[in-house]
Amino acid sequence: MSCLKREVAIPSATGSGGLDFNALEEMIPRAPAPTPREARNGGRVKLANVPPEGIYLPNNNRLAPHMRSPEYVQMSTAAAITLGLMSGKMHGCSCTRCLNLLLSYPEGCRANCAYCGLARHREAERDYADRNFIRVDWPAVPMSQIVEKVAADGDKTPFHRMCISMITHPNSDADTVTVLKQWTDRIDPAAVPVSILSNPTTMTREDVKTLHGLGADIFTVALDAATPAIFDRTRGKGVQSPHSWAKYWEILEDARDIFGDQKFGAHIIVGMGETEHDVLSLVQRLVDMGGHSHMFCFFPEKGSLMDHLPATPRDQWRRVQLARYLIDYRGVRVEQMQFDELGRVSDFAIPKAELDTIVDQGLAFRTSGCPGKFREDLSACDRPYGDSPPSNIASYPFQPAPADLRKIRSQLGMEKPGEAYVEGEEIEIERA
Repeated sequence: MSCLKREVAIPSATGSGGLDFNALEEMIPRAPAPTPREARNGGRVKLANVPPEGIYLPNNNRLAPHMRSPEYVQMSTAAAITLGLMSGKMHGCSCTRCLNLLLSYPEGCRANCAYCGLARHREAERDYADRNFIRVDWPAVPMSQIVEKVAADGDKTPFHRMCISMITHPNSDADTVTVLKQWTDRIDPAAVPVSILSNPTTMTREDVKTLHGLGADIFTVALDAATPAIFDRTRGKGVQSPHSWAKYWEILEDARDIFGDQKFGAHIIVGMGETEHDVLSLVQRLVDMGGHSHMFCFFPEKGSLMDHLPATPRDQWRRVQLARYLIDYRGVRVEQMQFDELGRVSDFAIPKAELDTIVDQGLAFRTSGCPGKFREDLSACDRPYGDSPPSNIASYPFQPAPADLRKIRSQLGMEKPGEAYVEGEEIEIERA
């Protein structure tokens, strides 16, 4: 890495340890506490054995119905609102263009990822169907009801894509196949393509082939951590969890071979202690493989082992968002960029006028994920406010307005003369 004078101004420090980024030595998860025997493996739910009756809205009543995939799946709050299964609205957007589905079992996810609200250690405090995940509740719905509703909407469906999210559970591989077949039996995957958010820990190359053969369009792996050390600390032995960096890369490489160019990708969470150079080198590695990165801003999920830690500072996040967009979609390489002694981007390797144009377009700051029907660099999976509150947006689920762009420029240290951002102006404009 080059130690150079910064071409982009550093805004005021907002991160861990008084820095403008989350430093590795600060982002240490709590150790998971022991779970009482009676609460392990969904013990309370199975003992009560309350039968499900249609849609279940999480409310932490500790008597969550005994629901299992493939008959039941959970869906994001935004997807439930879009389907008309819940009332409500999302700030600035018409909910979501992606139907995010999550496999569900009373035993829950058997992994223990430090930043995740679904982690195994939460058995002591909250039943699986009641746990929050990426900042929102996930109601449980019969899969047959979802398929009927989307099939009835036909060409009028608001969804550009459906995604099946696996969890670490002995039945997850087989049930993903069942859910996928139930979908494709009624809904043409050419009309609503299907993504798989995989669980590499339980999968083989043959499992990847099976999902591709059944019509899945894109296969993704949630690496989340940008380095092997952070992966182990937050997803592996460091938190008594079964995942390994090597296994995740094995399945990602299988997906490259089986799904093909531009049909696979990896999730990356920014702000868990990696440097900007670390994460952007990973982005470049994925591009060189023929894939894409889907980026998330670290948020301290309530109930997780990292809920006491700071969210990713917006200055760090904006620099990485912008650089990632340039690598993924504008042909810029990480080796052409310049970084300071702390691994922060100091030069984006394109002329200032071109960089200004890209910033003003706003696409670099939209939610990243699997593509929809509009353009390859605009994700169907907009995950409204999955990594931030509306008051301090990280990933924009809508096209940033001029006030939003002034805020983004302020966070980047790239304000235009005479266009200073006034704190809160974009929220006030929305309310007006």
